[in-house]
Amino acid sequence: MSRVAIRRTPIDQKTFGVEIARLRDLDTNELRARWRTVLRREAPPHLSRHLMFRVLAYRLQADARGDLDSECENLLERASLAGAIGNQTTRAVLIETTVEQGTILSREWNRRMHRVAVMADGFAWNGKTYPSLSKVAFAITGTRWNGPRFFGLRNKPTPPALGSKP
Repeated sequence: MSRVAIRRTPIDQKTFGVEIARLRDLDTNELRARWRTVLRREAPPHLSRHLMFRVLAYRLQADARGDLDSECENLLERASLAGAIGNQTTRAVLIETTVEQGTILSREWNRRMHRVAVMADGFAWNGKTYPSLSKVAFAITGTRWNGPRFFGLRNKPTPPALGSKP
């Protein structure tokens, strides 16, 4: 039996922006229905509204603007294969993230999207400039955060398993 590849029709930029705005207004059940339409399968039952929104937004963005390049796909593939085999060296693999001036960082917090502009002299949010991302995260949440982690620029390292050698 032959397989037929079905490609999604790319979304133009204007439609893309409207679609993301619509996703923000959907509740959990509506996001699950949209998940079935876009990804052609059921959403995992444990996913929160926030994660479903992010996955759907990414998929729509990838359809509109292109998916990961081959270098990133290869890196993710190697990391997942090594993890499946039990290779502990994948824990040491970190992707260094540099944020250039003019970059806009975004984070949803309490159902509001917050956007921070990277400036030469700090980070701009809500008309004010902050010296660090941690100060911005504190202003948004009212609690102390590691700023790069709050904005998804740094992952928490996985602690070694009990009984394993470092």
